[in-house]
Amino acid sequence: MASTASPYGLIPVNHPSGTVRPFAMTILTGYASSIFQNSPVKIIPSSTGEGTIGVAAAGDSFIGTFQGVEFTDSDGRRRVSNKWTASTAATDIIAYVTIDQSITYEIQSDAALAVADIGKQYDFSAPAGNTTTGLSSQSLDVSSVVTGSGTAQLRLIGIVSGPDNGWGDTYVNALVQISEHQNTAVVNAY
Repeated sequence: MASTASPYGLIPVNHPSGTVRPFAMTILTGYASSIFQNSPVKIIPSSTGEGTIGVAAAGDSFIGTFQGVEFTDSDGRRRVSNKWTASTAATDIIAYVTIDQSITYEIQSDAALAVADIGKQYDFSAPAGNTTTGLSSQSLDVSSVVTGSGTAQLRLIGIVSGPDNGWGDTYVNALVQISEHQNTAVVNAY
């Protein structure tokens, strides 16, 4: 039974082709927020960062998840990291992001889920992460459930198979797909 809260963001676990391929994008030098591995990210539409990625907040449409970054730091050294540290000044920034809307992700819920919840939509929790490991600590916000004609960021499609994970557990390792994808028309909850 999953009785311990240990959220880890949105881990890409499946794609119809059999391979999840991150896409190379960029981050604006000096971007003021930290981005952790498996954190949801969006394409920034503003004129100050247009075309770059940034952290997606609860309720935002988003493109996919952050998988790591490489850049040249202010000392001229090439760096590779699973996180972007807020306000880093760098050049030649390459951020790796999942962008395909057909990817299935694993995320831990912050409360119990039931089989009847399949097809419902949820937002994820506020952006958060561990600065030591560089990993996201976002979870599926069960209290944000949307049914019927509304939409939320993620659609529940199932749970991860395993002896320590079951419907009704306090914290469920859920399988979701993006339902408010920046490159796809929004689809209502079931």
